[in-house]
Amino acid sequence: MQQMLKRHQSGVQRSQQFIEKAEAIREDHPEMGCRKMALMLKVPGWGRDKTEVLFMSSGFRIIYPPNYTKTTHSVRFRQFANLIEGLIIKSINKVVQSDITYLWVKDRFYYLVFIIDVYSRVITGYHASEGMEAEANMKALQMMIVRTGKGNLKGLIHHSDRGSQYNCNKYLDALKQYGIKVSMCDEAWENAYTERINRTIKHEYLRHKKIDCLRTLRKEMDKAVRLYNEKRPHWSHVQQMTPSTFEEYVNKLPKAKRPKMVIYKPPEKLSTK
Repeated sequence: MQQMLKRHQSGVQRSQQFIEKAEAIREDHPEMGCRKMALMLKVPGWGRDKTEVLFMSSGFRIIYPPNYTKTTHSVRFRQFANLIEGLIIKSINKVVQSDITYLWVKDRFYYLVFIIDVYSRVITGYHASEGMEAEANMKALQMMIVRTGKGNLKGLIHHSDRGSQYNCNKYLDALKQYGIKVSMCDEAWENAYTERINRTIKHEYLRHKKIDCLRTLRKEMDKAVRLYNEKRPHWSHVQQMTPSTFEEYVNKLPKAKRPKMVIYKPPEKLSTK
């Protein structure tokens, strides 16, 4: 009986330790999911599933609010083809996706632009602005160009929706200048990789911060992107590495040994075999 009691007390103590660690993680990652937190807290004797159940039963479950705000002003002229459907890539700097989202701060909307490397999931460019003008997209693009290196951009595919910001002459001229190919989608799900980034940065990080102006928003955005790139594990990566760690890992591998990634295909085109 005493041994059973000791085991029970030990289990309670261990559970409490996990909960305290989960609370510490949530300070930096306010809405990181229970499964990702469980992955970060691997210890002998406590599997991911068991730890995830503990977190969910302890009030860490996340419920996201619906999104009703439209941020894309689509245009039909100068439509570009979708170049990434079913594409196989084995390296960074092959495909990036970009999108615009919004964040309600006090009594107004601010708009956020993100560019991600589809292979590594690293956020390579971003910017926050008061409006949806193409200038914000240009700043995010310029950040990506600096980070990636001008010599590594030729042949890179830039994929986005049909928003007017991505169709403006200034943006298209910048892509052409560096030999970047233009790819656009017709449906939102065809831009799914960056849509997921929008949701993650807004709901897991920014909406929990005390943001009262654009300057504060940009400061918190810098922190959120750093945490996402450097601290948050990603399911698609080897051993659930963070995007930055995965990027470093892949760059050290011979090209023949790099993991292969197949970009989505429309549901009706997927094989039923």
